Amino acid sequence: MTRSRSRYSIAMATTKLVLPPTKILPPKGGLVLLLCLLAIHCGGTRPAIPPPPDVKAAPANAIQTSSCLSYIVLVEGWGKTPGPHDEVTLHYTGWTTDGAMFDSSVARDKIASFKVDALIAGWTEALQLMKEGGQYRLWIPEALAYQGEKGFPEGMLVFQVELITVLR
Repeated sequence: MTRSRSRYSIAMATTKLVLPPTKILPPKGGLVLLLCLLAIHCGGTRPAIPPPPDVKAAPANAIQTSSCLSYIVLVEGWGKTPGPHDEVTLHYTGWTTDGAMFDSSVARDKIASFKVDALIAGWTEALQLMKEGGQYRLWIPEALAYQGEKGFPEGMLVFQVELITVLR
C-alpha cells in the first residue's frame, strides 16, 4: 500500500480600500482598510490520518462479542440505534494493523451513507450496538471483514466510526 503525499499551496492577495470621510468618521482624512484574502488550495489527496496508538491489537479494556468483533466506546451516543435494514450516515477511518490508512470519509471531508446490512459483517454488527452521536473504535477480524477478497485490505482491520444519523 502506498502513502500519498498532499500538496498545499497558499494564495494571498492584498488590496487597499480607501473610504472617503463621512459624518461618522473623523473629518481629517479617510479610513484606510488593508484587506488580506487567504485561500488554501489542496492538490492531490488529503494526508493520511495517523492511526490510533492501539492499532496493532485491541486493548485489554475492549469489549469482545461472540463473533470476535472487539470494540471500545470512545463517545457514548444518545440517539437512535440502527437496525439491520436502516440507512446510516457516518464518518469513519480504516487502518490495517501496521498503521496504514486505507480508507477515510474524514480525509475526504465527506459524510458517508450506507445501508447497515450492505456492509461487511463486522460493521453490520457494530453499528447495531451504537447510538446516534456515538464514536467507537472497532477491531474487525478478517472473518468479519473482506475475507481475503482480492483488491481489499487483508487481516484484522481497525476502524474509528462516528454514527451521525439513523435514517429509517
